[in-house]
Amino acid sequence: MSEVNLKYLPQYTYEDYENWEGKWELINGIPYAMSPAPGVEHQEVSGNIFFQLRNLLADCRKCKTLINVDWRILGSEDNNVLQPDNLVICKDVKGKFLTDSPVMIFEILSTSTTYKDKHIKYDIYETNGVKYYIIVDIENKSADVFELKNNKYAKTIEAKNDIVYFILEDDCSIKFNFKEIWV
Repeated sequence: MSEVNLKYLPQYTYEDYENWEGKWELINGIPYAMSPAPGVEHQEVSGNIFFQLRNLLADCRKCKTLINVDWRILGSEDNNVLQPDNLVICKDVKGKFLTDSPVMIFEILSTSTTYKDKHIKYDIYETNGVKYYIIVDIENKSADVFELKNNKYAKTIEAKNDIVYFILEDDCSIKFNFKEIWV
């Protein structure tokens, strides 16, 4: 069976996305269902990431951590809306979605999202200047940490029980303990 040419697939925009029921991501005009909901272990690890980031950033007036918020990537076609599992943004956030690139994103792998997280989102995050992209593999209790250098991601560490130092902004840095996220 041959592949379907993308030009034959329907293309959607943010305006379409706003009218859909349920949880979706929109990537290059193609909708991706965000169901079924993530499993318990995924949610526990995500919660552990969120609480650690929130505690580490408690004294930073600029940076904040968010879970599962729409990031509307503005462009000429307005056809990308992503929902990272966890993110850090170091800018003022107003309204119901983000339009600026986060400085750090965590994606937690699941069977249905592995390809999208490792390839499609990887490329989008790299292209849109996300400084740190962390791909979390619950099954192996490891996280691949990528840092944007010269507009390309470079893997800096496969973190398991490591404490990793991240410089988010000139005046904001954190030491993230990966040992504390595993269940």
